[in-house]
Amino acid sequence: MSTLGIEEIMTILPHRYPMLLVDRIVECDWQKRIVGIKNLTMTDAVFQGHFPGHPVMPGVLEIEAMAQVGGVLLSRVLKQEGKIAYFLAIDNARFRKVLQPGDQMRIEVELTKIRLGMSKVHGKVTVDGEVAAEADLMFAYRSEG
Repeated sequence: MSTLGIEEIMTILPHRYPMLLVDRIVECDWQKRIVGIKNLTMTDAVFQGHFPGHPVMPGVLEIEAMAQVGGVLLSRVLKQEGKIAYFLAIDNARFRKVLQPGDQMRIEVELTKIRLGMSKVHGKVTVDGEVAAEADLMFAYRSEG
């Protein structure tokens, strides 16, 4: 199993603050499964407006975090370094727990299918061992420009 710090993640993903939603890769087999961590803090830009007085992580950003962690894995598996993965579909999304500053998102992503230039993963976010969100995500890569 392999680990990556934020500097290494930033060489793989094109995202930057405030849209970079993975702090560290804590497990990866570079074939089928990867686990990332995102620490939620009150200083995250999203909490300034979602919602003032009751900060809540938007579900759409939980999905984006799954996609970014999956993107780290897929860039190596599919040898797509330097290309951008675009969403083709988001299926079976479920949100089971409200996430707030102080929570640590454990983002687990498993590759489920590669076919005709497309890939599909199943992502799951847990906090303190409890499932907070999950979804099936489908991507295709293309070169920038």
